[in-house]
Amino acid sequence: MRPSEITEVLNRPISQELLNRDLTRLAYIAPDGTPRCIPIGFSWTGSTLVMCSPANAAKIRALRANPAVSLTIDTEDHPPRILLIRGSAELDWCDGIPDEFLQINGSYRMTAEQRVGWEAEVRSLYPGMFRIVVEPTWAKLIDFETTLPSAVEELVREREARQGA
Repeated sequence: MRPSEITEVLNRPISQELLNRDLTRLAYIAPDGTPRCIPIGFSWTGSTLVMCSPANAAKIRALRANPAVSLTIDTEDHPPRILLIRGSAELDWCDGIPDEFLQINGSYRMTAEQRVGWEAEVRSLYPGMFRIVVEPTWAKLIDFETTLPSAVEELVREREARQGA
């Protein structure tokens, strides 16, 4: 996919709404060769997705061995809105807590007092974290109104061909 095509997909209003959410599903390959898919908080910088993780997490070892990832950001309502992204993960170590980690958790429902307590706990627990940075190399938006999954698009074309015959 050309960078301009990726930008066009990511700049659509629905994509922007999805990129403003806090949770994605990160898929990667574990060192044993099996796939993994985990929910993880993220922050969109305007050009990259940033996720954070402690150094001892299994995903960090896996991403060092194979940085290829895919991400899904979606909604729970009907029709679903789904943003699919592929890329390569870069790992950046940060002493202390990255700002993105604190921003990622911004939509959790906490009182101001709870947030202060949560942040103090986070700062006491993690000596540092990895920033997992993904620059999209492929993107697709599925909104079931203007865009569909590729397989469904193919079935629609086949149906139109049958009806036109």
